[in-house]
Amino acid sequence: MNLYFLIFMIGIALLTAGCSQKQDDLKNGEQVITYNLGAEPETLDPATATGKAEATVQMAVFEGLTRLDKDNKPVPGMAKDWEISDDGTRYTFHLRDAKWSNGEPVTAYDFEYAWKRLLSPETGAYYAYQLWYIKNGKEYTDGNVSADEVGVRAIDDKTLEVELIAPTPYFLSLTAFSGLYPVNQNIVQSNPDWHTGVDTYVGNGPFKLAEWKHNQKLVLLKNPNYWAADDVKLDKIVMTMAESRNTELTMFETGQIDIAEEVPAQEIKRLLDEGTASIHPDLSSYFSVFNTDNDFLKDKRVRRALAMAINRQSLIDNVAQGFQKPAYAFVPNGVPGINGDFREEGGDYFQENVERARELLAQAGYPNGDGAPTLELMYDNRGDHQKLVEAIQEMWKSNLNIDVKLKKQEWGVYLKSLFNGDYQIAMAGWNADYVDAMTFLDMWVSDSGNNVAGWRNSEYDRLIEIAKTSFDNKKRIAAMHDAEKILLNEMPFMPIYFYTNVNMYKPWVKGVVVPTIGGFQEFRWAYVEK
Repeated sequence: MNLYFLIFMIGIALLTAGCSQKQDDLKNGEQVITYNLGAEPETLDPATATGKAEATVQMAVFEGLTRLDKDNKPVPGMAKDWEISDDGTRYTFHLRDAKWSNGEPVTAYDFEYAWKRLLSPETGAYYAYQLWYIKNGKEYTDGNVSADEVGVRAIDDKTLEVELIAPTPYFLSLTAFSGLYPVNQNIVQSNPDWHTGVDTYVGNGPFKLAEWKHNQKLVLLKNPNYWAADDVKLDKIVMTMAESRNTELTMFETGQIDIAEEVPAQEIKRLLDEGTASIHPDLSSYFSVFNTDNDFLKDKRVRRALAMAINRQSLIDNVAQGFQKPAYAFVPNGVPGINGDFREEGGDYFQENVERARELLAQAGYPNGDGAPTLELMYDNRGDHQKLVEAIQEMWKSNLNIDVKLKKQEWGVYLKSLFNGDYQIAMAGWNADYVDAMTFLDMWVSDSGNNVAGWRNSEYDRLIEIAKTSFDNKKRIAAMHDAEKILLNEMPFMPIYFYTNVNMYKPWVKGVVVPTIGGFQEFRWAYVEK
């Protein structure tokens, strides 16, 4: 039999099988969506998880005080309503009657416990700083006060009181963030490994974890104990873990999955032209982070030279091909400034200039790249990083005469290397956690758990502190502009582009919300059209 004919017939068989499975689901009255998560979650503990794959699962199986709707607006979640003091520093949340997936009541004490657990120095959470807006939050993380002195406390089972250091315009949105989800105190304290097994993984969201085959798939079932279970239409979500974009596309085109969001770059134009794929806005930045403890990279002239010596539009047009926007700052378009858009107000902070890059490298003691060490560029094995890092490797060699060795790692290993500082340069991305410039800027303060560059700048820290504690919104945003200027002058990372979110949905998939925050697939309101 002709090889190409055999491949064609196998493809038809897979497509038929996928469509047949969907028809069977509908015939049986089941609402099922299969979605490719793209990676094995490193952890499903809300306090310690950091990645997009982890947050996508957690969003389905947990719920915070609020949830974000399709317009990125916080809507009531576990909190049915709330009051905010006139000065904007005290929030009183009133919880609705709700249950955990094991039938126990969700209480304000679960929120108090979870938030203090996130802040606790014993937890060592990278995202602890997301609660430093709370009175004595940072002081508790630093070990200078007790948990009892932190400004969050349950008044009773249904009332949570939160005291902030200063007005925080995005605080309600922040309460929808996965790190601030409640956890069941009884479960967590009785079993430290509660988040690793199906039987002990207790959530309070629209779905519950029913199956976890590591590196293969997760299965979520509708949670009958969810407070709005009658409004949840899906019966099941199957999350596969194919890391290759080509594999994911094949799975989508053969009917094995219903949603794909990691489209091979070379196929984006075709899929958009066919109407198979669609582009969504995405508040995210793609960049290379520099380990500033490295002897070569600790010189900001070297870092700036590397940043100025690549052609971002060429990377977008010839490699990424997702209509991204070249980045010459860190905060993308789409967050509020003083009178308009923060990015438009701040503008660009540097330009691509190979000649200037060579001058900076010479000033640092490496004329024409002479004497420069071979650099190691680390990236994870998901998506289309390979072609992009190869293009950057070639640009640095041809423009600066710097040799670069590429190092690919599996997602979990990559994260460990990154947070342990075991790298020189690493490809990275940052998704907004709420709609404000601060979600991009406070990660670079000296004691942030997500400042993997090891960069320290006291003036930057001071400006971010001003922005976080100011009662004047104009002064707050102005301080963030000043801080970003320092950040891009020092260049502990190299901005590459601002993301777009290219997704594919089968025609029967309806109601999936893709917020620009994080680009997560939100299944709370999803359904399958029969």
